[in-house]
Amino acid sequence: MTPDRESHDLVEADGLRRKMAAFLQWRRFVFFDKETVKDPNENVKNFALPHGISACDSGRGHIVLGDMDGQIWFLTRSLQLTAFQAYKLRVTHLYQLKQHSILVSVGQDEHGINPLVKVWNTDKRDSGSPLCTRIFPAIPGNKPTEVSCLSVHENLNFMAIGFTDGSVVLTKGDITRDRHSKTLTLHEGNCPVTGLAFRQAGKVTHLFVATLEKVQCYTLSVKEYPRVELDTHGCALRCSALTDPSQDSQFIVAGDDCVYLYQPDERGPCFAFDGHKILAHWHRGYLLLLTRDTKSPNKPDFGSRETSPTEKQVLTIYDLDNKFIAYSAPFDDIIDVLAEWGSFYVLTRDKKMYMLQEKDTQTKLEMLFKKNLFVMAINLAKSQHLDNDGLSEIFRQYGDHLYIKGDHDGAIQQYIRTIGKLEPSYVIRKFLDAQRIHNLTAYLQALHRQSLANADHTTLLLNCYTKLKDSSKLEEFIKSSESEVHFDVEIAIKVLRQAGYHSHAVFLAEKHSHHEWYLKIQLEDLKNYQEALRYIGRLPFEQAETNMKHYGKTLMHHVPESTTVLLKRLCTDYQPSKDSTDQDSLDRSMVDKANSEEFIPIFANNPRELRAFLEHMIKVEPSSPQGVYDTLLELRLQDWAHEQEPEKKKALQEAALSLLRRENTVFDKALVLCQMHNFKEGVLYLYEKGKLYQQIMHYHMQNEEYSKVVEACKTYGDKEVCLWEQALGYFARKEEDCKAYISEVLQHIDQNNLMPPLLVVQTLAHNSTATLSVIKDYLINKLQRESQQIEEDERKIRQYREETAHLRSEIQELRTSAKIFQKTKCSMCNSPLELPSVHFLCGHSFHQHCFESYAESEAECPTCTPENRKVKDMLRAQDQKRDLHDHFNRQLKSSNDGFSVVADYFGRGVFNKLTLITDPPGGKAGSGGLEADLQRDLLIHTKRNV
Repeated sequence: MTPDRESHDLVEADGLRRKMAAFLQWRRFVFFDKETVKDPNENVKNFALPHGISACDSGRGHIVLGDMDGQIWFLTRSLQLTAFQAYKLRVTHLYQLKQHSILVSVGQDEHGINPLVKVWNTDKRDSGSPLCTRIFPAIPGNKPTEVSCLSVHENLNFMAIGFTDGSVVLTKGDITRDRHSKTLTLHEGNCPVTGLAFRQAGKVTHLFVATLEKVQCYTLSVKEYPRVELDTHGCALRCSALTDPSQDSQFIVAGDDCVYLYQPDERGPCFAFDGHKILAHWHRGYLLLLTRDTKSPNKPDFGSRETSPTEKQVLTIYDLDNKFIAYSAPFDDIIDVLAEWGSFYVLTRDKKMYMLQEKDTQTKLEMLFKKNLFVMAINLAKSQHLDNDGLSEIFRQYGDHLYIKGDHDGAIQQYIRTIGKLEPSYVIRKFLDAQRIHNLTAYLQALHRQSLANADHTTLLLNCYTKLKDSSKLEEFIKSSESEVHFDVEIAIKVLRQAGYHSHAVFLAEKHSHHEWYLKIQLEDLKNYQEALRYIGRLPFEQAETNMKHYGKTLMHHVPESTTVLLKRLCTDYQPSKDSTDQDSLDRSMVDKANSEEFIPIFANNPRELRAFLEHMIKVEPSSPQGVYDTLLELRLQDWAHEQEPEKKKALQEAALSLLRRENTVFDKALVLCQMHNFKEGVLYLYEKGKLYQQIMHYHMQNEEYSKVVEACKTYGDKEVCLWEQALGYFARKEEDCKAYISEVLQHIDQNNLMPPLLVVQTLAHNSTATLSVIKDYLINKLQRESQQIEEDERKIRQYREETAHLRSEIQELRTSAKIFQKTKCSMCNSPLELPSVHFLCGHSFHQHCFESYAESEAECPTCTPENRKVKDMLRAQDQKRDLHDHFNRQLKSSNDGFSVVADYFGRGVFNKLTLITDPPGGKAGSGGLEADLQRDLLIHTKRNV
């Protein structure tokens, strides 16, 4: 032996000793219940296996047994045994595929060394037996040798057969058919082959080959089938297995000193399990090892599985992940251990069968809890894929255990793992003591990291920080990035503010855009008014507007000029303030404007700033709300009233009048303001604008401006004639010498016949200074005109009587005398009359055909019809008027509310003047004119009576 090899063996031996020491520390548990399988027909009697079992396997819902008589037995879950004759002599090997109903067997049909491989389809039947789809001899290179092991790939494309001479025959292709597969010798050697296993990883297929001296791996997905030698020591027959995919499909080789795990390219971990290995299996995370109870020989022997009838064997079930022994018990002469129907079945040579049923997870955990093995319980629960609720309960119990022991740091780590399942108050109550504030802080931090903290948790955590005066942790907590914020920001701001950490609260409010809190802290706590105003100027329009309405008065009181500037921006073309680099990126197409009228109350104690604000608004925004103009008018009137310098007062007067001259000036508000400040020019302008001429004159009367009263009558008398009457009454009530004004008023009244003379006399009778000489000329003129009117009326009466008498004579003549028609021309076409013709008493004659063409009625003259219709309409109107007049008088007398009756008739238009225009025909001026005048007088008389 070379020195290098010797040193390597020494190092390996030392490693094995350490691993053996670690193995001895593995805890032992009884996680399986052992039970002897009873006969289903006779429950008190043990179930008996067939005699002479030589091969076993399981899968597809049954256990497959081969015996020395060549029969293959199928054992179902209900313990029903069926058999068929597979070979004439004996069955040596069985392999049941897990994903297909394919069974591969090796046996002998004749004496000598001539093993045959048969492939059975258990879903199909041939004379009551499974269908045999393929038979071929298992001889490598035509050399008679015994088969030692067998393995089939689940994809049915590979089958490997190991022989005692060290050869491995590989069948590639469809293993169920001869013509679709080919057979080749993959491996040759001197040591018997003791184990074969296929491993599939993606599209790569490997074949592990174990002999008594070596472990090798072939890559079958590459044409040359490259080989890698993984180790220089092997194992005995049936002492190798392949783990499931959850363990990365590693190849297990159980030697006498250790159990090794192999990857296709290297050796993995090893476990020092002492004892001579007889059998190795892997199922659902468990490693099953069957060992002899005696000392193992120095080197594994190919026939080592043969034991004496009296030798004890120990079956041990290992959990390699969690490092504990799940079960260990001695058995007598075991044939094989099979896994099926969720349990392990142990077959012994005395024809008995034992079932090892795994305890449920909760039972196993309770066993660990009783021994306070919480870490092992957690690992076991994870390996058993226990749900989060179950894991959380284990963490809680572990935390309680550590808390009772006084390990508060360890306990809080376990409680943190319960977050999301365990109510946080359960943990918080345990650590509310001031000495445990560090542990409580750690738990609350974890609670926030998982976004499961409520407002109370945030408050408690921040209070912990402040009590610990841990500014670094506090800053780390509040300055986390947006994606790492796991707390209620508003609650955090409140707590920091109450604790006096104003700078931290301001930072948090600004970072997370809690504008109201930011401004509240700046204004109420820090008194930083300028910074608050700058912050508002950077907000979007809606938020800036809201905050200015809320904090505007405070800001105006402390920083009036800056606040006024911001309000001007807000009400014209507001854009949030940005850095100089961002100015170009502002979207000027969207301009927001606030209602300037809503901000006027902010300037309650700042008239100078208010005036500047309003002046700016009407200059920049002429369409500003009415309240802006009203407030500015009030300010200008106040300035006008208090100004003493004539020039400035005149300028203020013009400024105020300019506001009044606006088209949309609200009359009532403006008039009240002008009257409050005794602004005469404004009052008179508004009266004139509102056509309140009587108010204009009364205003002059109140100020005893006699000339202005007369001037107002002259200016507005034609629009409202009662002004002259009111002026006369006003001067009549004055005891001063107003003869000149009375004379001027009487002159206009006389010229326009505005008042009856008797009313004038009665009005002036109240004035002691108005003598008869004042109204002498007025009375003389009035009497002269009345005399002239009487003479004119008498003349018309005589004329009407003469015309009436003439008309009556004509009527009488028509009734009593014959009428001679002497017309020679048609009154319609002015052509000579021809028979037949039509004549009327009015003197008009017509051709028969002209009359029929133009006449509207056979009894009326077409020429006189228009005039007659006018007269009829006039008479009908008179009748209607007369009827309404009588009805109106009756209703007015019987009603208690005469004003409502008059208003009702006004609404109907009864008192509207009826105007009829009559044009007498050219040839009948006399009679037609008489009728028209009579009708006019009748209408006038009727109107006067009404």
